[in-house]
Amino acid sequence: MKHSLYKRLFGDDVEISWCPGCGDFVILDVLKDVLVDLDLMPHDVVIGSGIGQAAKLPHYLNVNAFNGLHGRAVPPMLGVQIANKNLKIFISSGDGDSYGSGGNHLIHNMRRNIDVVHMVHNNMVYGLTKGQASPTTSRNQKTTMQPNGVYLEPYNPIAMAIASGATFVARAFSGNRDHLYKVLMAAAHHKGYAIVDIFQPCVSFNKVNTNKWYRDHTYVLGNEHNPYDKIQAFALSQQTEDNIPLGIIYKEDRPTFVESIPVLNNEHPLCKRFWSPDMAETFLDDFR
Repeated sequence: MKHSLYKRLFGDDVEISWCPGCGDFVILDVLKDVLVDLDLMPHDVVIGSGIGQAAKLPHYLNVNAFNGLHGRAVPPMLGVQIANKNLKIFISSGDGDSYGSGGNHLIHNMRRNIDVVHMVHNNMVYGLTKGQASPTTSRNQKTTMQPNGVYLEPYNPIAMAIASGATFVARAFSGNRDHLYKVLMAAAHHKGYAIVDIFQPCVSFNKVNTNKWYRDHTYVLGNEHNPYDKIQAFALSQQTEDNIPLGIIYKEDRPTFVESIPVLNNEHPLCKRFWSPDMAETFLDDFR
């Protein structure tokens, strides 16, 4: 009872515009459970998003939110972290928003290792703009805009994230709620860039990658996998067509962006410090 009442603080009885059966409903509900179990309050959390169905998620949560342009969810969250490192930061975006329009921002902030949980709702199609191929759509798959099939090889987000410097790389499936919860909770406890690629079905525009397809083509990694083994993790990232692994694929312990910048690695966040004009030069020196 206490959990359900606390959960209502993060939003309840809100009209949601996703299609019935969309995997985004599960992701939203699981995220609320994670926020409650982290003992966070709405004012402790900020969620950034760009454009797309996944980017609507902050509209249905009672937290601080920034809903920006297509592919531009990450830079504002870097700014938020610089201003107030005490906030718990999430990003909610889709495969087009993150891997297409926002790819450049994504790789460089992975390299910076900002402390964020980046949830990518990966349905392998552009669900908001009526079903054209996204970067992760399979080769030869027919879509509303590619009636003869997709000619290009799909983007590999797991391999990209490992190579780009993300310190927590995982994959989950909205149809496996308990496992999704465990992965998101582990990502939230991680210090650094945690990206979670979440398979979720687009029931309106993707008739190939359905709930059944995800169940038939994925498996959950066991305890024998060592996520700190980068070579093994990269090998797992190449399993993209069948027998696709779910779970924490790669993990690395490395100082975060804030911990690496002397002026930010302070007891008090920038937004709560007293500033005077004569401090400006000292502040800039720490960034040079």
